[in-house]
Amino acid sequence: MRKLVFTLALLTFACVSAPVVATTTPEPTPVPTRVPIMRPFPQHVTYAPNSILPNHRTREQLDDDVRAYYDYWKANYVAEAGTNTDGFTMYRVVLGKDEPTRSTTVSEGQGYGMVIVPIMAGYDPDAQTIFDGMWAFVDEHRSEIDLRLMDWNVPLEEGNASAFDGDADIAFGLLLADAQWGSDGRVNYKAEAETMIAGILESTIGPESHLPMLGDWVNVGEPQYNQFTPRSSDFMLVNFRAFRNATNDPVWEDVIFQSQTLMANIQEQYSPQTGLMPDFIVNSVPAPANFLENVTDGAYNYNAGRVPWRVGADALLNDDSLSRFLVQNISHWVEASAEGDPLKIRSGYELTGEPLPDSDYFTTFFVAPMGVAAMNDPAQQEWLNKIYDSVYNNHIDYYEDSIDLLCMMVMSGNFWSP
Repeated sequence: MRKLVFTLALLTFACVSAPVVATTTPEPTPVPTRVPIMRPFPQHVTYAPNSILPNHRTREQLDDDVRAYYDYWKANYVAEAGTNTDGFTMYRVVLGKDEPTRSTTVSEGQGYGMVIVPIMAGYDPDAQTIFDGMWAFVDEHRSEIDLRLMDWNVPLEEGNASAFDGDADIAFGLLLADAQWGSDGRVNYKAEAETMIAGILESTIGPESHLPMLGDWVNVGEPQYNQFTPRSSDFMLVNFRAFRNATNDPVWEDVIFQSQTLMANIQEQYSPQTGLMPDFIVNSVPAPANFLENVTDGAYNYNAGRVPWRVGADALLNDDSLSRFLVQNISHWVEASAEGDPLKIRSGYELTGEPLPDSDYFTTFFVAPMGVAAMNDPAQQEWLNKIYDSVYNNHIDYYEDSIDLLCMMVMSGNFWSP
């Protein structure tokens, strides 16, 4: 998603102040509704049987680690974004610490923020205010194709379409908000979530494949980008189960089944030794070079690196045996490949396990999701502890730090699903 601009940019798609009356009393600035918190941080969720947490730090230390990381993340990546037409302050997640990326917000990042913030309610007294401001920003920046979805890149003026992962996390965040604060306040979180889920289903889930499409700009009948060309990191199984529970629509069960089946087939046929997923899949095979972003589109790179987190969390939260099998394949291989040292995890691999060119550097992006995967096997306790130590006090930039925080929420036992 991060480089989707190279494709979407190809898509074709004064105000005069009125005199002020001296006797007019200014309207007060709207204040978001504050309601009781139903699931305050920390939650100490009970995961599936035989799941593990880092055991070299106490639960209190793990909670404090998340609090500290959240404080850093919020200070560096959450910014006010003016007011909406109703006068409420909007908030956005910035794409980087410094310009020019700091002026940009992508729906992916807004989705991360809208998942993180409601989980931190109870620690952050401003969580609901910030969340409502994030939703207000989404509401002001809609896709031009399906108005129920978010424009993937703000302020990019061309290609104002959606990206699947951003919308799926935003909708999931709205369900978290409903579970945390209820929907009787200023924002009806449940109703907004249902509307967005309907848009996701109708515009970005393949009508025959039941696989996630790249965004609402995809034409299911086109030869290059269609309903059989998903991004592997869009197999967001925890979100899909939440959508099923919220809507009672059984189609989401098949979306889960088709996603898991495709991943299992990729592992069996193209990565039997490693379990690694390619960034993109085309007609059930790893994508060719330069399919959408770059020459590594068929390799395990900066999209697929999220798969161990997305699928591993499903195994932990929902005790799904196939999700557990899929991530254990990856987790066992990477521990052996890195010789038990997370600092040796390379930044991208061919599906065979060969490191990609220019990947000889450490980044927490490729490590933190492996911690979530390792939580599914008690035999990897020491490995999980080492991964956690390499991540919890390490900061890089928006993308890495957002993924790290989300993975730390899982690793500390504080990630939950509505």
